Formats: sequence, C-alpha cells, structure tokens
Amino acid sequence: MNINSLFCKPCDKKQRETIIGSLLLRYPFISRETIGESLCSRPIDMLTIGNRKKTVLLTAAFHGMEWITSLILLKFSDELCMHIKNGENIYGINPASLLNRRGIAFIPCVNPDGVEIQINGAGSAGEYSSLVDKLSGGDTSHWQANARGVDINHNFDADWETVHKNEIACGITSPSPTRFGGDYPESEPETRAAASVCRAGNITHALAMHSQGREIYYGFGDSISPEWHRMALALSRVSGYKISSPEGIAVGGGFKDWFCQTLKRPGFTIEAGSGENPLPLSDFDSIYSELRELLTLSVIL
Repeated sequence: MNINSLFCKPCDKKQRETIIGSLLLRYPFISRETIGESLCSRPIDMLTIGNRKKTVLLTAAFHGMEWITSLILLKFSDELCMHIKNGENIYGINPASLLNRRGIAFIPCVNPDGVEIQINGAGSAGEYSSLVDKLSGGDTSHWQANARGVDINHNFDADWETVHKNEIACGITSPSPTRFGGDYPESEPETRAAASVCRAGNITHALAMHSQGREIYYGFGDSISPEWHRMALALSRVSGYKISSPEGIAVGGGFKDWFCQTLKRPGFTIEAGSGENPLPLSDFDSIYSELRELLTLSVIL
C-alpha cells in the first residue's frame, strides 16, 4: 500500500489505525503506547522514536473540527522515519544522529471522541449520543468538544477560573459543542492523559497543533523568556506564520498555556492553514508543505 494514499481521507479512528498500523509495519523503531482513553473508551495513542529520556512532544486534534492536524503529524512522522530508515538528511539534518540524543513523541489525536463525532455524527458518541445530538441540534459538522460537551483546550489548569468567568460572560454555562471548559480543571480523561505525559518530566518542549490562522502562539502570562521568543521567531521564519497572541475567551485553559505555566518549559501553539474549520482535505498538501520545515526545526530547537 502506498501510505501517501492514506492522507486523502478524514482522520477518524479507523483511518488513524490504518495509518499507525502502516507506520509500525514500515518502521520497527517506532514505539506505540496508549496513554489513556477517551470518555467513549477510544485509545489515546502516543508514538515515540529516539531517546526516551529527553523528548520533544508534538500534539494534535484537541478539537473535533481540527482533525487535519492529526494527518499533518502522522505525515510528518512517516517522512521523518523514512529519512531515518534510508539514512537521509532532511533540511541538512541527520535525524538518525539527532534521535540518539533526543526523542520525539507524537500524540496525533488528543480528543478522539470529538473527532469521531465531527466526522461520523452523534451516533459515534456511544452513551453520550443523545447529549451530543441535543447540543448540536442534530448537526455535528462544527463539533469541537469531547463526548460530553467539554472543550479540552479550555480544560487545562492555566488560569482556568478566569477562563470559566469569561465563558459565563459569553453565555457558555454548561456542556456545549465548543468553549465550555468543564466543571473544574482536568475534569476530562483526555486532558489528564496529555498532562500525565508531560508530568513524567522528560519533555523538553511541546507543540500543540490547531487550525486555522497561520499563526504561532508561545508562552503564557508571566511564563515566558527571551529564549522562547527566539524559538518562536525561528519557527515563524521557516513557515511564514506570524507570531501572535490569542484574545478574549481564547486566553487560558489550553494545553500550551498549562505546559508553559506549570512546567516552566517552552510551549507553542501552531494554528495551521487558513480558512474555515474544518479545513478541506484539498488544502492538506499545501498546509503540510508550509509546515514541513517548521516541524523539522521544532525537534532540534
């Protein structure tokens, strides 16, 4: 099977399993583990290559509509592993040599239920199907949250109380297709799974892939440094993405925010592509092309 043909379909659980299975078959040096389960008992997978004692973490699909970010990470993992297997450089970098010193961990889908709901409808939410159908009004095409209507990227413990107040001010007081941060930080198993990996202590820095806007966010509040700014500038230069800051209800509660504030390590949000979510598959090749060097650089910063 030509693995490139696998990046031409929406990235639901079946498609991810097919792609990951192909990667494991082609590259025996990849490790796969389940770091947790979603509300609907879907596995949250992590793929790892290289040195496990010092690792860069790349994450994607915190939101249902943003499943194209899963395809981006899986495509990058395939390309990187292909260069390792063939002993080839990528952008002048020898990845095989690099990975003796540093590992890379990929969590291609932090919110598997949200992705499944957006692609395949409320019926894929199991015991939460009736809730999802009610909250979505029968149309899940703009579903971002997990199966019980909690936005994973509002559920991390980074100024969560302020985020919660801002949600209430916007009229978001209960489970919703988007932007409801839950009843308390890390109330959701998907949030806890991502946080637990980072608490292990071996993550040097992290990227969170989102869509859309062609922007880069870094740091959070007072958790910022000149070195982090230099890293963000480097990512901006190779991608053409602008360094920016989220505003309003988008500030706080996110994975990048929590990672920077709690662990005091550099974290970056990459808003991939431009347009309206969910970004169409016809945009995938162009988005991947503009992010290919950024992702390569991210693992050596």
